[in-house]
Amino acid sequence: MVLVAQMLELHQFRHSAFCEKVRLILAAKKLAYSVVEVTPGLGQLQLLRLSGQRQVPVLVDGAEVIADSSAIALYLEAQVAEPALLPAEPAQRARVLLLEDWADTALAAGVRLALLQAAMEDADLRAALLPVATPAPLRTLVGAVPGSLLAGLGQAVDQGGLEQLRHNLNQLTALVAAGPYLVGARLSLADLAVAGQLSLLKFPEAAGAPLAGWGVPGLADDPQLEPLFQWRDRIGAELGRP
Repeated sequence: MVLVAQMLELHQFRHSAFCEKVRLILAAKKLAYSVVEVTPGLGQLQLLRLSGQRQVPVLVDGAEVIADSSAIALYLEAQVAEPALLPAEPAQRARVLLLEDWADTALAAGVRLALLQAAMEDADLRAALLPVATPAPLRTLVGAVPGSLLAGLGQAVDQGGLEQLRHNLNQLTALVAAGPYLVGARLSLADLAVAGQLSLLKFPEAAGAPLAGWGVPGLADDPQLEPLFQWRDRIGAELGRP
């Protein structure tokens, strides 16, 4: 099968792990696409009219509008057979889909907690994380919120969730030390889903200024986790990402 449109259109927030996951899938499939940065507020209302939801990512392929990173992954897999990101062998395919679901749920929840804690403690990070299309006054306002006002929110951060995240990252580090890919001998959707989430713990070069190289203190600079981020960067380089 072939894609309907000559140019796909990705509606996104640049600094979203799920949008990064879709960008990695598009790179793996070697598909050209244009980007629509969704403006918080008005842009999300426009997205609702387009897709029926306010959340990104949303992929537009001619008359087809596909919301949700997993749905987009399955759509692109059906449209562009090679390179396959889902193994044909049933057991391996099941492992890939289970890991993708884990990355999108349990891992994503831990990553959000860690990034929330880091953003509460760093005004510059809070402002930098806002979508590119965020109006300048709102960006300034968010960055200027005193950290003391966020102290109560900081107390609500689930420390058990952060401990579980570190445990999960340690297990992932052991997995990537055992082989170049999480499942089997070739790149799969599992690798891209995990790499997308890791992009919010230590921002890759593809994140651009000012976030490239920035990371969550205690995780991004942990020597024991460095092989995991190196694995992520190798996946990006394999796909031609900076």
